[in-house]
Formats: sequence, structure tokens, C-alpha cells
Amino acid sequence: MTAAAASGGTASGSHPASASAAPPTPLPLSSVHAPVGIFDSGLGGLSVLRAVRAQLPGEALVYVADSLYAPYGERDDDFIADRTLAIGQWLVKQGAKVLIVACNTATAQSIALVRERLPIPLIGVEPGVKPAALQSKTRIAGVLATQVTLRSARFQDLLQRHAADCRFLCQPGHGLVQAVERCDVGSAELRALLKSYLQPMLDEGADTLVLGCTHYPFLDAAIRDIVGDRLTLIDTSVAIARQLERVLDQHGLRAASNTKPVVAPRFFSTSDGAHLQQLAETLLHLAAPVEHAHIPSRRTAAPDAQAV
Repeated sequence: MTAAAASGGTASGSHPASASAAPPTPLPLSSVHAPVGIFDSGLGGLSVLRAVRAQLPGEALVYVADSLYAPYGERDDDFIADRTLAIGQWLVKQGAKVLIVACNTATAQSIALVRERLPIPLIGVEPGVKPAALQSKTRIAGVLATQVTLRSARFQDLLQRHAADCRFLCQPGHGLVQAVERCDVGSAELRALLKSYLQPMLDEGADTLVLGCTHYPFLDAAIRDIVGDRLTLIDTSVAIARQLERVLDQHGLRAASNTKPVVAPRFFSTSDGAHLQQLAETLLHLAAPVEHAHIPSRRTAAPDAQAV
């Protein structure tokens, strides 16, 4: 995922998955002490949060997982835009100074609309097609992403710009987001599913794999077990963190540098938060409470808004 253009430690202790605590106190948008908001349809954006904490340890972070309505890859475009805008507006009310849309699907379908409607800088993510084209020696690269991302005009434009001398094998990752959401990053069933997606790429001569969803970096070990060193994995979460650093500097909003994170992130979920807490503890070594956030929107009042 390359960082899209903008205009864009460890806590200890055991806590319940859902905590009733006051939301972050809003701060002026110009305050360097205001938090950076990070939003994903579910848990995948934790891979971006991990990179941001490493790159900018002085920043306060607020993470929102819209897990009640995940995965977005199975939603229609209007629903995705509706939820992205509602959560962005909620984070602005909490005082967020910048918003990272840490979801490839939401970026592909709605970031242009949301950018027009919010008063803070936005950073989106998109599959790392450009770095894959630059790195592939066989000139064949695989792309693993959600169906919504792959069909989006934004992604198709990305392919057209960088596929002149590189062949891209695009594979919808059906079932992978759901696996990560239930904290399955290595079961036999998951590995079999991954192999069914990756083996055809290897058979076609691919030497590079774009992880086109922020959930997928958590499957790194399982992917490595299948492909070994035959595929170079493209995960540009670090590029997103660096883009955030540039945006903060550009707007004079960067917090003082620290060698260690000054405060644990605040986690919010539109569901009960159990899986978010489990994944944060297992993969990020962060034991922090997950608070419930009720974030209504136009489409969630509709009959088809239930979890899928």
C-alpha cells in the first residue's frame, strides 16, 4: 500500500474487551497534542498503527474499528462511503488533527468524497503497485486485495499507470479479512486458502506479491511458510507513517519526538471489541481497553445494515 497524497510503550495490565469510558477530550485542530485518528473497517489498520508508533512515538493515537459492519469488501460503494464519512466526522469531534483511512477498500471507494467533507488532512492507502513494478525482476507480480479494491476505478487507474512493462495477477482475497478478524493468522484452513491464491501466481512466474489490504500483513508468517523466498512481499505501512510525518510537519502539527511512545493508543470498536483487544495483545503486545463507540450513519439505519 503506498501512501496516497494528502489534501494527507506498551501498556500493561488486563482489561475487559469493552470498557465504558469517556471519549477523548476534543482539542483545537491546531494543537500538536491532538491525536491522530486511524480508522479501518476492522482490525487490519493495526498494521498501520504499528508503523506509526514506530515512526512517530510522540503522537497520541485513536483507533476506530468499524467491526460491526466488517468486512467492507462485501459492501456496496454507497455503504462504504457512508460509514467512512460518519467515522471521520466522529473522529473530528474527538479532536483528531489528521485522519488515516487505514483501509484499502474505503480509500478506493470514498476518500475523495470524505476529503471534501472533513476539515482535517486525510491520508489514504492503496495497493503498492508502483513499488512492485519497480522491484519485480520477472516483470510478473501478484496482487492480493479485496474484490471492491480490485474493481475500483482508483485501482484500475493505478494498474494502467504502472503496468506498461509489468504483468499483474490480481486475486481477490475472499475469506482472508474474516480470518484476521477472528484472530486466525495460521490455521491449517487459512494456509490452504492462502495456498489456493498464491500457488497460481508462483506457477505463472510471479516474484513479487502486493499485500493490497491492511489486514494482510498479519498473514506474513503464513504466507512465508507457503512461498518461502520466492515472492517479495510489498507492504508499505512504513510509507504511510512517513507520509503522516510529512503531513504533520507541513501543517505544524507534529508532536515532540520521543524515543518511546508517550501514551498507549485509545482503541474504539463499533462491536464488542473482543477481537480487537485479542489481536492488539497478540500481535502488537498492547494490553489496552477497547471502548465501545456508537457511530450512527444513514445506511446503518437500513434493513441491510446488519453484520455480514
